[in-house]
Amino acid sequence: MTTPEPVVLPASPGRMPPFLHARVGGFPRAFWALWTGTLVNRTGAMVQPFLALFLSTMRGLSIAQAGLVVTVLGIGSLGAQVIGGALADRIGRRTTMTLATFATGGAMLMLGYARGLPMIMAAALLLGLTMDMYRPASAAAVADIIDPADRPRAFAMLFWAVNLGWAVAMVFGGMLAEQGFLLLFWINAATCVLFGALVWRAVPESRPEPGADEGAPRGGFGEVLRDRVMVAYTLLFLAYVFTLMQGMTTMPLAMRELGLGPRDYGLAIAMNGVLIVLVQPLVGPWLARFDRGPVLALGFALTGVGYAATALATTVWGFVGTILLWTAGEIIASVSGQAIVADLARPHLRGRYSALWGVAWSGGFLLAPLGGTQLFGFGREVLWLTCGGIGIAAAVGVLALSPALRRRATPPFSSE
Repeated sequence: MTTPEPVVLPASPGRMPPFLHARVGGFPRAFWALWTGTLVNRTGAMVQPFLALFLSTMRGLSIAQAGLVVTVLGIGSLGAQVIGGALADRIGRRTTMTLATFATGGAMLMLGYARGLPMIMAAALLLGLTMDMYRPASAAAVADIIDPADRPRAFAMLFWAVNLGWAVAMVFGGMLAEQGFLLLFWINAATCVLFGALVWRAVPESRPEPGADEGAPRGGFGEVLRDRVMVAYTLLFLAYVFTLMQGMTTMPLAMRELGLGPRDYGLAIAMNGVLIVLVQPLVGPWLARFDRGPVLALGFALTGVGYAATALATTVWGFVGTILLWTAGEIIASVSGQAIVADLARPHLRGRYSALWGVAWSGGFLLAPLGGTQLFGFGREVLWLTCGGIGIAAAVGVLALSPALRRRATPPFSSE
């Protein structure tokens, strides 16, 4: 089989200092349009963090009912990954991203104006099915247009845009919510539509032409699921996401048990975003020079160690220290995580491969509060030490899988 070269579009002309070029240089205009759209979209993502509060205060739902709605939203996101991956490979990356973001804007307003539990749950399911539908298409487009050697840098830059936008959304979302929760829904919907319009205007279709992947059967998700390396990799990533998400789910409960309030948690968890925004662009390009499997294993292991160390934290600054530790692991893992998926995927199935990896994220978001609260019931130490063990076990699994990942790399990794 001859794998076609990625469709690398011309980069913007001009000169830049070597320091900047090593981090952001060499990417085509289409990538920067996608990066800008991602940043705009995440900056407007103000609804989800405040959704449970909106449902309980403005719609009169109980805490249990609000939790059910949020769960339905998460279940929908699992389906969104699968649908988005299939559409990205069938109708194209650009069309899928545009449809998904426009549909998300509409579903966002439907949820904002829905009344009564049945209508709210239906709107939440629709929003879940559209909100993450663009992600597999976005990842496939990056794999299409970026040279394999530059993919870790590209995916790391998108990761940085997501976190920068999220930090802005968290700061302004709380302030704007005081003016009325519906304003958040309108802002979120508007940024989704802006993202879709930017993609349609500035991101050309990059899906390989039918038959470009010579000798490849025109398979679907069945072919992806028969790829044992990809399935094993997805399960390892699911374990990592389960561990990582404890910082957003059970950590505030553990801090409350120690007499630390919401303000303390907010101060501590803010360090996660601060470290990512400041450090990730500096270390990402350097880490991209190394073999992707061991780099990812290092990120998983450091995440596990950070959560295990949380068992010793009893003060705000103790939690800050552990958060900085596992955030360093998150930064390291972001460099290789999605680039490995692009290595494993055949061009005609890049959307579906990215969707399966996305299921690991959506599944981790769903399982983290369920499993984490069960572990927390046995004690804080049990929760954090178990999370540490899961993170380290996932790192060992990635190291065992690294030879297979190295053989599938495009081009094959070389230390020279």
